[in-house]
Amino acid sequence: MSDLIRLLPDSVANQIAAGEVIQRPASAVKELLENAVDAGATQIKLLVKDAGKTLIQVIDNGSGMSETDARMCFERHATSKIREANDLFSIRTLGFRGEALASIAAIAQVELKTKKTDEEVGTSLVIEGSKVKSQDPVACPAGSAFIVKNLFFNIPARRYFLKSDNVEFRHILEEFQRVALVHPDIEFSLFNNDKPVFQLTKGNIRQRIVHLFGSQINEKLLPVEAKTELVKVVGYIGKPETARKTRGEQYFFANGRYIRHPYLHHAVEQAFEELIPDSAIPSYFLYVEVDPSTIDINIHPTKTEVNFQNGQLLYASIRTSVKHALGMFSLSPTLDFDSEPTFDFTPPKGYEPKLPTITLNPDYNPFRKPQNFLKANAGMTANRSGWEKMYEGIGGPADQPTERENNPDFQSSKAQPGEFGQTLLPESENHTASKLFQVQNRFIVANVMSGLLIVDQQKANERIIFERISANAGGQAITRQRVLFPQSIQLSAVDSVVLNEIIDDLDGLGFEISDMGAGAFVINTVPSKMPADEIIDFIDGLLEDYKKNRSDSADDQRIKLARIIAGNMAVKAGKTMKPEEMQLLIDELFACQVPDVAPDGSKVLRIIPASEIDKLIR
Repeated sequence: MSDLIRLLPDSVANQIAAGEVIQRPASAVKELLENAVDAGATQIKLLVKDAGKTLIQVIDNGSGMSETDARMCFERHATSKIREANDLFSIRTLGFRGEALASIAAIAQVELKTKKTDEEVGTSLVIEGSKVKSQDPVACPAGSAFIVKNLFFNIPARRYFLKSDNVEFRHILEEFQRVALVHPDIEFSLFNNDKPVFQLTKGNIRQRIVHLFGSQINEKLLPVEAKTELVKVVGYIGKPETARKTRGEQYFFANGRYIRHPYLHHAVEQAFEELIPDSAIPSYFLYVEVDPSTIDINIHPTKTEVNFQNGQLLYASIRTSVKHALGMFSLSPTLDFDSEPTFDFTPPKGYEPKLPTITLNPDYNPFRKPQNFLKANAGMTANRSGWEKMYEGIGGPADQPTERENNPDFQSSKAQPGEFGQTLLPESENHTASKLFQVQNRFIVANVMSGLLIVDQQKANERIIFERISANAGGQAITRQRVLFPQSIQLSAVDSVVLNEIIDDLDGLGFEISDMGAGAFVINTVPSKMPADEIIDFIDGLLEDYKKNRSDSADDQRIKLARIIAGNMAVKAGKTMKPEEMQLLIDELFACQVPDVAPDGSKVLRIIPASEIDKLIR
């Protein structure tokens, strides 16, 4: 019987490794940018076409490679960063596994031109699907220029699963920002389809944040700094009033590497406790420095997940440093037991306080009537006619009903036994509903013929808005309202791409939003019944929900947008409703096609039969 286990060819092994390392064009961008940084470049240029599907080009002025190194860098596990296993615990560079370039070359057409600074001629290398097509000397500037064409050209199934250009470019933007944020001493530029997106100059961390996220963020940043023997935390946090519903401005960097760490994110949230709403997410750009031997970054192919040896200490350091930054700017509630319990009032410049004065009349006598009062009433006479009308209905015979008893406005407000219960019951079998009541500012309760009707006010309103929006999306006339004062919103580059992706669909749902460039948008028209003071928060929530629940199908995308809009516009649990508002909500709910099911599939209402109520009280 022949042997079954065989060694995989290098080309197949590289494609398997590429499935872990290169998941989409943004993954290739990340690896190429990190290699350029490790090469000591001071200028890095990134060019992409068709969201990286057609072309990814990274040009740097780093150290470059020799002819032999240019060939070796595409071999699996070929790296200049480590020599032995112990080196894994002292890594300070971004790339070290030697898998990235081999994985990219296995699934794309790659061209490399590189030259060392002290050499006169460089090397040109062409590889397709892990096969070297040519290697020739070439005249080129010092540094390296990688060109990646037709990603996944030999794996059509992987290319089929790529998202739209807007989505893929959004991921490229995220990777570009993560690398640029941690290296403010390097000049970065990004071009998308030959159009400049970012051209970042050298500067400090704060300047780099402002260049990436807009000048409006500068006044929202608070510095954070904490140093101990084991950990150093520096960076910036956003002021509490700038916290938004959308994620995107939350960055952790450990030893110069972007990481995801929910445990550390929770530390920041705890520091902002009681300063921001539960649904809001604070902004932060925090850089952590620890001993490389106390951190393990070799637990995931993308190296964005790490383990800290002193995680609890790091948690406490981050929470304390953020709280200290908030307290330094009087943004955190504190108790000062040493201060006097007096008003701390600083008068304006030039203000001179005046002492209060009073005027006394030494001749005033409270027991003496003023002469003018006597004169004014000297000619008044008493009018005694018609006094009997004041006592009509009082003291009459007990068996004769008085006017007070016949007038319902004079009825006693004291309820008789069973009177309140009678008001909840239908007056006849034809009467199907009675008064509406609100329970815990969440449920609307009404008495119906078969029992007790309970309606979830938020889900009911979501169903109403969802059907209204869906009907409008189907071609019916939509009800819009123009904003009296058009509102502007400034978004990050990533959120700008998201909003542009859905801006046409939003127009069909009642929004008129204009892209002013550089992440600025102006909102001119919104669906009817949307409060003007909730527009900005609504757009933030819409973007966050859409990023979590995005769909590839255009029809599914509109339905998901309709659900998101309905969920954000609906009256929330906890809102006190007036009787007429509850009645209108019930009327509109039962006019819907599917009144008993919310857009997310959960139940809107329930009728508890009288028999069940009878069992509960027995």
